[in-house]
Amino acid sequence: MSKFAICIYAGEDVLLTARKIYQVLPDEKAERSDYIRIIDDEGEDYLYPKKYFVFAPFPQEVEKSLLQTL
Repeated sequence: MSKFAICIYAGEDVLLTARKIYQVLPDEKAERSDYIRIIDDEGEDYLYPKKYFVFAPFPQEVEKSLLQTL
């Protein structure tokens, strides 16, 4: 799975921003339930449904840059 995902849903009840790139943390148990662990807009890791995101594979240089800015 990609280390990053782009949010495609940001309802009032979630701490996400549509079209923003989020870091995905490994969580095998969550993935089995169609959830992923994301660092949200408050800087906390939280489980969100996979359907809220599209996964984006980026070149290694871009991932390195994203990790420095997120």
